[in-house]
Amino acid sequence: METFPPHNGGDRGRGYQTLESPSDSQQQTSNDWKGVFSVTSYAQYFNVDSDIVLNRLISSLYPLGGDFSSKIDANPDLYGLVWITTTLVFVLAALGNCATFLMQKRSDHGTAWSFDVSYVNVAAGSVYGYAILVPMAFYFSLQYLGSNSSLIRFWCLWGYSLFIFILASFLLLIPVEFLRWFIILLSGAASASFVTLNLRSYIEGNNLSVMVVAAFFLQMALAIFIKVWFFP
Repeated sequence: METFPPHNGGDRGRGYQTLESPSDSQQQTSNDWKGVFSVTSYAQYFNVDSDIVLNRLISSLYPLGGDFSSKIDANPDLYGLVWITTTLVFVLAALGNCATFLMQKRSDHGTAWSFDVSYVNVAAGSVYGYAILVPMAFYFSLQYLGSNSSLIRFWCLWGYSLFIFILASFLLLIPVEFLRWFIILLSGAASASFVTLNLRSYIEGNNLSVMVVAAFFLQMALAIFIKVWFFP
């Protein structure tokens, strides 16, 4: 680009002036933001062995260890996030309808039952929305508060935290309301403990206990939502 009119005086003979090119830092920032919206930027996070995924799934069922963050520190993956959330969507939609069928047959034999297709839409919106937006909210909040965090690792952490709800959904087919509430609250507490105990490693040295408490109650809220909406 060039400036107009040309400079006069001591620079009379120079004519048109060329504007300075963007700084290296500006170019780097632009490239970073382009990478955020590039599919190829995330390809490396799907290159993970099945043995590693299985080990992380098992770790998510033992929340008191609190060492999951160290396991994914060098190699976080998004494969677990995509696979677990997609499986959970279809499991909730299918088993939720089965549960309503069993409860209806148990209480009222004369009423006709029909498959509720809306379960698929609600499951997809709630599960995908929760798994993507909640980690993003915590990431930006912790960044703003001066804590060192990683969005990819948060997506990985929250993704594996949902695995227990897949297993719990099969147990929620039991047509006994008391057992259903016990199962979902126990699963929610385990999932919430898994998230909060591993989240603490990202806020060490900072007085951000409110973030840990918020993460715990959000996981419990998700568990209660699953019970109330899909297994009423």
